[in-house]
Amino acid sequence: MLFQVDMAVKVPVGFDAEEFERIKAREKAYAQDLQRSGEWRHIWRLAGHYANISIFDVASNDRLHEILTALPLFPFMEITVTALCRHPSSIREDDS
Repeated sequence: MLFQVDMAVKVPVGFDAEEFERIKAREKAYAQDLQRSGEWRHIWRLAGHYANISIFDVASNDRLHEILTALPLFPFMEITVTALCRHPSSIREDDS
């Protein structure tokens, strides 16, 4: 199942900078592992924002929820999820 996930990070004012750097390092490792597995298919930064648009390819809604809530930055995120399906005019065979 394909999902577009929009994530915006909102760091509380005054949050400990060193702790935030540690959280970001864990987030990067987790995200890269998911990319290698194929579940986190694409990630794009939104220019000028601490935000991204990502495409996930997961087995179920529950699996996506599990992935997102395990993100180290999850407590600081505003997330929007959109279910995707293959467009009949697409010429790509790997987008379903």
